[in-house]
Amino acid sequence: MMPLHWGKAPAWLFQRMVKLCRAVTEIVVTDYGPMELLRRFSDPVWFQSFGCVLGFDWHSSGVTTTVCGALKEAVKGQEENLGLYVCGGKGGASRKTPAEITGFSERFSLDGDVLVKASRLSAKVDSAALQDGFQIYQHVFIGTTQGSWAVVQQGMNTDTRWARRYHWLSEGLESFISEPHEGIACDHVGKPLNMVASEADIARQAVTAISQRLPDVTVKEFERVRALAMPEQHPVGLGDVSPKYLQKALVGTYEKPPQDFSALLLQPGVGPKTIRALALIAEVTHGAPLSFRDPVTYTFAVGGKDGWPYPVDRNAYDRSVAFLEKGIREAKLGNKDRLDALRRLDSWSRAVGAGEVRSQMSDERCKTSEERRREDEIRSEKLESRAQNCSSPHPSPSRGEEERSAGEETAGGERKAVGG
Repeated sequence: MMPLHWGKAPAWLFQRMVKLCRAVTEIVVTDYGPMELLRRFSDPVWFQSFGCVLGFDWHSSGVTTTVCGALKEAVKGQEENLGLYVCGGKGGASRKTPAEITGFSERFSLDGDVLVKASRLSAKVDSAALQDGFQIYQHVFIGTTQGSWAVVQQGMNTDTRWARRYHWLSEGLESFISEPHEGIACDHVGKPLNMVASEADIARQAVTAISQRLPDVTVKEFERVRALAMPEQHPVGLGDVSPKYLQKALVGTYEKPPQDFSALLLQPGVGPKTIRALALIAEVTHGAPLSFRDPVTYTFAVGGKDGWPYPVDRNAYDRSVAFLEKGIREAKLGNKDRLDALRRLDSWSRAVGAGEVRSQMSDERCKTSEERRREDEIRSEKLESRAQNCSSPHPSPSRGEEERSAGEETAGGERKAVGG
């Protein structure tokens, strides 16, 4: 889904992406409100489709950083009109997120402390509580002037050369530390230490209680646990955790005991190593069961027509494509830009609609040049027809059509995880 690619989008492409992103954003906000844009960006399927529409490689890690960068640039200066603001970014820009949130909070009379905490905690969960081997390097916080928010962040694994994208949404979020994600997109599935799994509640409580004790007591337990011959297949390793490091981190938690696991994550000096050490102590010494379930919910390249290893959620794909197609048709763009965007969307929808991208690519190689040329001509005719219809007003649907549309949406149900 997202092999790790280096580099950045060329300036000419990024400028066009910003233009198209602004146009579609205006349509979504005008028709559905700013909250709907947050819902869309927290949907991995829609996000991936949107990245393809903007013109970036759908199977590249760069789609996340580039789409989020284009959105930030598109919204800049239009925050009041759109009811939206975007903070953060890639690398050094991500560390400016708290200051940017504070600035917009003062500007729109929002509770900045609550929003900054949401940003920090979402980043800390995906770096320390969910230890899946992907280091967070991009964090974008999208907020509304009414106080709602969404987070899109990405981690990379330089050893496997894969990237993983994490989606958060304030709407419906019941807990930051128990199944908090709206979706996680990656084809690489492993056995991470998952301290935010619903089944890890006892472990979270145990880890929090252990962090409140005298540091000397915990460090002695840690040394005994580290000396044990753990099974080779055990996912938690302590080889990179030193007693001196753990002692320093625990002094802070002892002097200012955290009330719960989320407060522990936000403690200065508490990172992945500390959480990993405390989790293993909780399991070995106190019998608290850990979770190693990978919470990945969305994959794209490996969903097969036979449903293995992940079924393709065609309803989710169809809704995303239809929604974006409507936005492109109504956006204030030239016919060529519309046609190019529709062509990219058509290419993406055909790829995922085939069930498996790799299988489709193999089938394409078997086609003759004449067959491919004829298919391209047919697609071009359809796309040109769509683009020509963009400038003409669309008739309002009849009541019967509206009822059928509503029935189809109900039949489609809520968004389902491709891998869930």
